[in-house]
Amino acid sequence: MTHSTFQHLRSYPVPALRLEFQEYRHIVTGARHLHLAADDPHNAFMVAFLTVPQDSTGVAHILEHTSLCGSRRYPVRDPFFMMIRRSLNTFMNAFTSSDWTAYPFASQNKKDFNNLLDVYLDAAFFPLLDERDFAQEGHRLEFATPSDPDSELVFKGVVFNEMKGALSSPVQRLGQALQQRVFPTTTYHHNSGGDPEVIPNLTHSQLRAFHARHYHPSNAIFLTYGDIPAAEHQAHFQTKALENFQELALDLAIPDERRYASPITDQVYYPLDGAEDCRDKTHIVLSWLLGPITDPMASLRARLLSDVLLDNSSSPLRHALETSEYGAAPSPLCGFDASTREATFACGLEGSNSESADAVEALIFAVLKQVATDGIAQEAVDSALHQLELSEREITGDGFPYGLRLLMEALTPAIHGGDPLSALDSDPLLEQLRAESRDPGLIPQLVRQLLLDNPHRVRLVMAPDAELSRTQAAAERERLAAIRRGLSDGDKTRIVQQARI
Repeated sequence: MTHSTFQHLRSYPVPALRLEFQEYRHIVTGARHLHLAADDPHNAFMVAFLTVPQDSTGVAHILEHTSLCGSRRYPVRDPFFMMIRRSLNTFMNAFTSSDWTAYPFASQNKKDFNNLLDVYLDAAFFPLLDERDFAQEGHRLEFATPSDPDSELVFKGVVFNEMKGALSSPVQRLGQALQQRVFPTTTYHHNSGGDPEVIPNLTHSQLRAFHARHYHPSNAIFLTYGDIPAAEHQAHFQTKALENFQELALDLAIPDERRYASPITDQVYYPLDGAEDCRDKTHIVLSWLLGPITDPMASLRARLLSDVLLDNSSSPLRHALETSEYGAAPSPLCGFDASTREATFACGLEGSNSESADAVEALIFAVLKQVATDGIAQEAVDSALHQLELSEREITGDGFPYGLRLLMEALTPAIHGGDPLSALDSDPLLEQLRAESRDPGLIPQLVRQLLLDNPHRVRLVMAPDAELSRTQAAAERERLAAIRRGLSDGDKTRIVQQARI
């Protein structure tokens, strides 16, 4: 049964998960609806948007926060957090990734589910986006003593402070710096969460424009799971949101990254406050850009290669890194990463020193060349494949209700135009990979194709700097001092009044 405003595209049973995959399209706006029909009263919902910021102001992250601060039908401050306390939900949240924003919830009570659905649809499509909420959640100026305009001026804001905390982690900082260099021209070059040095550049009008362009049904995917029929969900989507919109021509799809003709190297720094000795505290990481995650077979092969090389202490690359004299341990970033539209593979060391960068790279390439020449024992390949099969077939909650975890699995390919069914019904792909894995030349071929012969490679060295925090703090103080010099008495009064709200 399909609601009259939707077109049924296909249905496909997935016996292993005891559900039926159903796909629909809203006739007027083109919004997509993926429904996992299951005999399970623990229903789940998510609406997701492809969000592609073109700077590091954190616009997508701040919008996620601000959209939950009141909407057209629920014009109260923080209705989202009021519902958390009063609802029977088993999960409520919102997420901003590097290229999508999602609003998921789950409930075992149908009336509660529909109440939450009303709140979520209104928050996503009709948020108030009040300027005061933007100041609270994003960034604002405030005096160190809020009521004293003669005290020092400071930056405040939930996201501003959150991202300052996030980037105080060396590994977070390393991951962002590495992604910026692996993706020099696409949206991943920017920090979607927001860079504290750039966040204050975002204006309220820019936030509203980003919402109008990205949070439109033509750019939306609705995902549902459970025993509520798809047509019932679609009736809610139509009356609570979609009937207010027409199709919007959008071109938000993320293109393929331009490939490097040859590898690049770079060095960055992270703050190490109060350090007298910065020896053995450098990170050295190599990263390769692979292919689109919308090719599920290619992604499985790359995951198998990553596991063969790095899964445990007997894996050749992990063994070399763990026993290396050039560092303390393998980098936390080691492995295959499919969190971006094009996957990456990284490996390297932490607890190293900048002058060891050439030696670390040589060590990694020596292992890769040996694997390309000698291959890998079939037992090791079979073991890695077995673990891969278990991870594909065992859908655990991992902090989410079961149905919501399935929706998250389906979202990743769907948001980029891939087939979400392959993420749920991977058995045919695993059977093909098992057959391919019997060929002793598979792993050597993948090493050459994805790594040795792939020029889109970055070597990043991130070294500690005992003065960096002080330098950054001084630059922020000078920026604020320059702003303060330009404030009129009226501006100061407004800042004091805003702090009282």
